[in-house]
Amino acid sequence: MWVRAPPLLDLFVPVRCVSCATGESLLCDGCRDSLDRIRAPLCTRCGAPTAWPVARCHECAGRRVAFRTARAAVHYDAVVRRLVAGWKERGLRRLDEVVADVVVAVVARPDAHVITYIPADRDRSLWRGTNGAEALAQALGARWDLPVVPLLRRTRRIGRQRGRSGSERRANVRGAFRVDGSVRHPVVLVDDVFTTGSTVGAAATELRRAGAPTVDVVTFARAFRR
Repeated sequence: MWVRAPPLLDLFVPVRCVSCATGESLLCDGCRDSLDRIRAPLCTRCGAPTAWPVARCHECAGRRVAFRTARAAVHYDAVVRRLVAGWKERGLRRLDEVVADVVVAVVARPDAHVITYIPADRDRSLWRGTNGAEALAQALGARWDLPVVPLLRRTRRIGRQRGRSGSERRANVRGAFRVDGSVRHPVVLVDDVFTTGSTVGAAATELRRAGAPTVDVVTFARAFRR
């Protein structure tokens, strides 16, 4: 079995927890245990925590969404923000496995035939050196025994989503993805963080247009409106 060698920098720089900067692992046991995992009951459609199981919740009610379900492992809080920053912005690739382990411990394997992911913006990917969504998809594919296929491509660069309202985010990503060819099997769509669902929603729409019978979204973290 092929094993990816650690980045050269890891051989010389002592490993510290990306959250608390102590210990000798990228996510120490204390910080791993402190992750606020998303547990049932949940909205059947979008996966938001609810007082009791519901088909639609205030997060997704009144909106047309192309995905069948969306599930995430942890709440996007301060600890997870630091972890995601280390993973995405600093290119700490060994966090791929850590994040995937957390996901499979919380999220059930979707009933699908293939995994795909949100493609990276080329300029940002070159700067970061990694695409978190792709890395997570590859790690989940190995754990769930599902092939990982790059079904989506970007048609244009997407402006920053941060600071935009939900409707502005949806408009910003509308038509930003395309599928070349057809998709005939149920798909798992992977991204790193689900904020308003605009990005995965736009991508799921294109997968459905290409023929995917169902799309189930899986992300590491999820931000919720307060």
